[in-house]
Amino acid sequence: MIDTPDPYALGLDAAESRLMDYNPLWPRAFAEEAAQISAAVGPLALAIEHFGSTSVPGLRAKPIIDLLIGATEIDHALEMVPPMVSLGYDYAGSQGIPDHHIFGRGVARTHLAHVVLYGGDQWKAALAFRDRLRADAEVRSEYQALKERLAEETTSRAAYTAGKSVFVLAHCT
Repeated sequence: MIDTPDPYALGLDAAESRLMDYNPLWPRAFAEEAAQISAAVGPLALAIEHFGSTSVPGLRAKPIIDLLIGATEIDHALEMVPPMVSLGYDYAGSQGIPDHHIFGRGVARTHLAHVVLYGGDQWKAALAFRDRLRADAEVRSEYQALKERLAEETTSRAAYTAGKSVFVLAHCT
């Protein structure tokens, strides 16, 4: 068997904090994963969106595809556990993020799926922030500078995320 390089260059170990230049293949990686998840969980997922830094052209990002899965009831995420596990995900609970159920794929994480209430506050805020970053080059540049500083300062994914929270909250409306 010949090893072929991963064209998406995804995967980040838990103790690693690394940003990569934007990969124009990341939207395709999202679409492929979203199709697999949709087929596995069926009508439990009303919609699946690409969010997070890999969804913003030109933005440096951790090489992890973030998927936002909208459900009619937040606890439908628990019904998604068996099909998500069959796709290689593990269930990580809320990880301290209110009204989220999170699934991670791979020991070196390649994908994170966040199940939230479709059309709810978490759904709207995540997509509003993504859309703001896509539309506003100045906000995108400020956010990238913050991410680069945090990536240099810590290898803790929790600390990295917490360090971005004030900025994200200020720009998700």
